Formats: sequence, structure tokens, C-alpha cells
Amino acid sequence: MHTLTQFRLCPFSRAVRLALAEQNIDVELVDERPWEWRPEFLALNPAGELPILQSEGGPTLCGVYAISEYLAEGTAAAAPEADEVESFPLLPGDRLQRAETRRLIDWFNGKFNREVTHELLQEKVYARLQPAASATPDVDFLRAIRTNLRYHMSYISYLADRRRWLAGEDLSFADLAAAAHLSSVDYLGEVPWEEYAVAKVWYARLKSRRAFRTLLADRVAGVQPAAHYANLDF
Repeated sequence: MHTLTQFRLCPFSRAVRLALAEQNIDVELVDERPWEWRPEFLALNPAGELPILQSEGGPTLCGVYAISEYLAEGTAAAAPEADEVESFPLLPGDRLQRAETRRLIDWFNGKFNREVTHELLQEKVYARLQPAASATPDVDFLRAIRTNLRYHMSYISYLADRRRWLAGEDLSFADLAAAAHLSSVDYLGEVPWEEYAVAKVWYARLKSRRAFRTLLADRVAGVQPAAHYANLDF
């Protein structure tokens, strides 16, 4: 049995949860507040970052990059008859296709996270859960984050309008990474879907997949989701 140490709105944790679900790998979730820097948590990952994937008698994998690459390599090495795993390669296609997929993964886990997800979660979630932090979001800062988000939504729309999935013809971890970040932002009601119809259609396709169900059921104490968050018809 696999155990995933995670935080419900952490986009990296969510991306790994989606990948595991797409590969039909059962996992037990263990909630962690990384800002508390618990010694037990730091013993698992001295970097103090989520997620952490453990398997009984197996390795302990730390971070979205290491975990996703490990899962991708396992898929690539699987026997053809292993249909349950082979059904979803995280990095499909040829060498060039995989390079494009990795470029977009880096875009969302790097640029999007720095400019939108991390800052928004800090302002609207972490501040409420940390006693020493201010619980009042900075209005000017939120305005800047929303401007950044619109830039990214335009890029997602551009990709989704020209490709079947963000990185090409096949669903990949690039889609899961993007959807993981957007789902965290959407939980807070911050995605202006009405302005980005193409991106909304792409996200709706992902949102309707079985793998997404556990994310839609997530709730964080003290932080209620947007009214439309769990609706497939949003």
C-alpha cells in the first residue's frame, strides 16, 4: 500500500494524486502542514516540501519531480500485458513530444506556481492557518496575482485551441500538472472561467475523469470551496 504525505490544496500533491489515480494505484493520504516543520516530517524530507510518496518495504520518494519521473519510468518499463499501468503513460510520444511535455510541466510547476498558485495560497489559505500570520489578504497583491493568472489562462487557451491536449495528441502529466494548479486556484473561486471558454472546455474534460473525483471531494477546515468547485457543469 502506498502512502502520500500531502496537503489538500498543494498543487504538487494534487498532481501526484491525479497521476496515481490515472494509473490505478491506490494510495492512503496523510495530511501535513509543511509550514509547521515537524521533526517527523523533516526526517522524511529534509527539504520540507510536499508531496512524499512511500510504499511498504519500498522507497521513499520526495517531491513532484522525483515522483512523477519515477512513475513515468515505471510505465515505460511495464510489460505490454500490464494494461492497468500501460493505460496512462505520463510522458507519452517520442523524444520530442516528451521534451514538450516536460517543458509544460516546468511551466506550471515553476512559473505558474511562482506567479499564481503559491502566492494565492499564501494570501488566502496559509495565512488563515498560521497563527503568527496576517489573516487579511493584501488587496493590491491579490490584484497582481489575478493579472498574472489571466496571462496564464490565455496561454492555456492558446494551447488547448491548437492541440487535443496541452502537450499534443495524448493526455500527459502536463495536463495533470496544469489541472492540479488550476483546481487549487478554482477551490478559492479565483479562475475567471467566463473569460476563457476554450480553457474551460479543456478543464471540464479533465474534471469529468474518474481520477479527479477525490480532488473535488477535498475540503480544508476554515476555507470553504467556491460554490461551483465540485460541479462538473460549471
